[in-house]
Amino acid sequence: MSAAFSIRPITPADDAAVAGIIRTVMPEFGASGPGFAIHDPEVGFMSHAYAAPRSVYFVVERDGAVQGGGGIAPLAGAAVDLCELRKMYFLPGLRGAGAGAALMARCLEAARGFGFRRCYIETLTGMDAAQALYLKSGFARIDAPLGATGHHGCNRFYLRDLD
Repeated sequence: MSAAFSIRPITPADDAAVAGIIRTVMPEFGASGPGFAIHDPEVGFMSHAYAAPRSVYFVVERDGAVQGGGGIAPLAGAAVDLCELRKMYFLPGLRGAGAGAALMARCLEAARGFGFRRCYIETLTGMDAAQALYLKSGFARIDAPLGATGHHGCNRFYLRDLD
């Protein structure tokens, strides 16, 4: 398996692979019950969901297969200048290859391009590598959730200025 990977916008042909990644990775971290993104209706058709204004979802390919992804979209129920980093997950074989930092940079660049001034992320205890990436990427932990994601199962919240 090569160490190289590429990042590109999602296409409809990627929807099944991305749904499979989300449905594989979230239970690995105990995030399969109510209140987690695994149950969001958009999981089955991510390319369509992220075709909305000020939204984008990127996939990470390695060895000819989609092995991860993540996106940016307006944060529901929040100020117009606030976006959310959404559904950023990687299969185990892609972890540790630098894809998280590269995808994070690409998402934050897109968020700035859409005119967002702040970015929000929510996660849960146990997703330690993800939380380390958030901190390394300039996010700060905050005490309470923002917006109306419906993900009441999450218990860790982060915010970053994009200016």
